[in-house]
Amino acid sequence: MQREKLGSRLGFILLSAGCAIGIGNVWKFPYITGQNGGGIFVLIYLFFLLAMGLPVMTMEFSLGRASQKSPVKMYQEIEKKGQKWHFHGWMCLIGNILLMMCYCTLAGWMVQYFVDMARGVFAGLDGDAIAGQFDTMTSSTGDMTLYTLLVVALAAVVCSFSLQGGLERITKWMMMALLVIMVFLAVYSCTLPGASEGLKFYLLPSWQRFTEAGIGNVIVAAMNQSFFTLSLGIGAMAIFGSYLKKDRTLLGEAINVGVLDTFVAFTAGLIIFPACFAHNVQPDSGPGLVFHTLPNIFSHMAGGRILGSLFFLFMSFAALSTVFAVFENIVACLRDLTGWERKKTSLLTGIGLGVLCMPCVLGFTVLKNVKILGLSIMDFEDFLVNNLMLPLGSLILVLFCVSRKGWGWDKFTAEANTGKGAKVQKWMRFYMTYILPLMIATVFVIGIYNFIVK
Repeated sequence: MQREKLGSRLGFILLSAGCAIGIGNVWKFPYITGQNGGGIFVLIYLFFLLAMGLPVMTMEFSLGRASQKSPVKMYQEIEKKGQKWHFHGWMCLIGNILLMMCYCTLAGWMVQYFVDMARGVFAGLDGDAIAGQFDTMTSSTGDMTLYTLLVVALAAVVCSFSLQGGLERITKWMMMALLVIMVFLAVYSCTLPGASEGLKFYLLPSWQRFTEAGIGNVIVAAMNQSFFTLSLGIGAMAIFGSYLKKDRTLLGEAINVGVLDTFVAFTAGLIIFPACFAHNVQPDSGPGLVFHTLPNIFSHMAGGRILGSLFFLFMSFAALSTVFAVFENIVACLRDLTGWERKKTSLLTGIGLGVLCMPCVLGFTVLKNVKILGLSIMDFEDFLVNNLMLPLGSLILVLFCVSRKGWGWDKFTAEANTGKGAKVQKWMRFYMTYILPLMIATVFVIGIYNFIVK
């Protein structure tokens, strides 16, 4: 089966960034920033993004491009005979499926809020009634099932076409629309009366807010967010490396994707914090910021119905870009395993994921009393992916690339440095071999510790 290739470098950057850009950027990043002191958190987050995210992303791209296979088969192509690194490939496939099992539900929420905002459902409601809309949505099995399956169906349709004619074309238009809508909303939000206080909170580091939030808490939160925002460790980036030509270095491409991912997260803050301060809303209101606080702000704003619709359209695009990319990863893995053609694989994957998403949907209604290790079904699936598979998978991937018992530093850098652009330097070897694995292991241990303590 001949390997498909992306049609352009822009397509690769937008696809990879689309996979990384998701609810973690546009929902979690602003409220985590609000809870951790604003500007100082942003600076620490950027440091860890450079220190952890970019090296691991470079390694994922390298494995994909060198093997020309999906994550489930890439280790077999380059590991030494008799080695067992390829078990991580199966972990990647399982991780992508688990991610989709809960993520499609979240994406469905964004799409439903866009539809409801455009229909004027929130018009004239007070704050309590708007907050109640979220409870109404999550208590309706029918609505949640409809929107979750709609998201899965859209992914199946997009990925059923050729790589260039389906996923690359749709994602390019969707990502460009996302960026235009974001910039428009950010400019509008920053010009609201009182928005300057929100900008100060967001952009100016404050030692007082740093200490109030807890220095250790802020550093750990920044480390976690910088690591998880790029969805590293389950092969989500490796698949796009396998579709990439050898004319550009992979550290350079990782930098481009990281810049775009950070731009989206940063711009989301420019939309949310000025609006919060302009309407006297606390910026640290947590996960409810998007579903409770912002609809309330839009409902009291001139032209709020249009602006709110645009905001949730951009949120939907961010969520769907990740859904499409991860769905493609699963399709590519199954095609490598079975040899099926793309349309058949997309159809069967869509049917399978539609069924597998139902426990998460029903976890808010008929299965709401079901707890696994004290967690709801969605929270348990999220815990498995974010606290276990992403850091553990990244640690395995890094060790494979730097260890003599794996692929090895020389082969990794030879692949990563092929082409034009920023190259992995010799002085980075000590850092990537010893310090980077230790940092990733720290993220893993902290995630497990926090779960046990809670």
